[in-house]
Amino acid sequence: MPRAAGSPFNVHPRQDLGGVSPERYRVDLESLSGELGASFDWNVPLRLLGAVLLALPTGWNREKETRSIGLRTIPLVSLGACAYMLLGTRSLGDAQVDAMSRIVQGLMMGIGFVGAGAILKGSDRVEGTATAAAIWVVGAVGAAIGLGLWGLGVVLAALNLLLIVMLGRVKPKD
Repeated sequence: MPRAAGSPFNVHPRQDLGGVSPERYRVDLESLSGELGASFDWNVPLRLLGAVLLALPTGWNREKETRSIGLRTIPLVSLGACAYMLLGTRSLGDAQVDAMSRIVQGLMMGIGFVGAGAILKGSDRVEGTATAAAIWVVGAVGAAIGLGLWGLGVVLAALNLLLIVMLGRVKPKD
């Protein structure tokens, strides 16, 4: 089958495409290879890695204390929050403040549901509230790193770990 003029696809020039030009679906391989080649943005994987690394100490602490959520879940929450913020900033840009606020609201709600799963209610006590709160904070860490706010992410991660470790020692044992 002959190619349509200027088209990389095998489309007959008189083929009915429902009024849609085959040019609309053309893949520009030069720009695609440029995006994957020398102009690769290392900022994205570094932010994702940073979000995971900043959440690992909190995850390790929760795992060591044999909490319901720990070494796997907590870094994944931070990674996911970072990824969603990166997706938002890359696709929406800085001009779409209302859309970005909806992404943050959705993250807060979703992470709240994950944290709610960490809370266990017994007959006379409730456990896991500190872990649930820590999950919410590591979500904020990931979101901050995703937005490029490294200072805020580092401070949040450090305060989160400090509060869990130090105040955990002060809390009276049952």
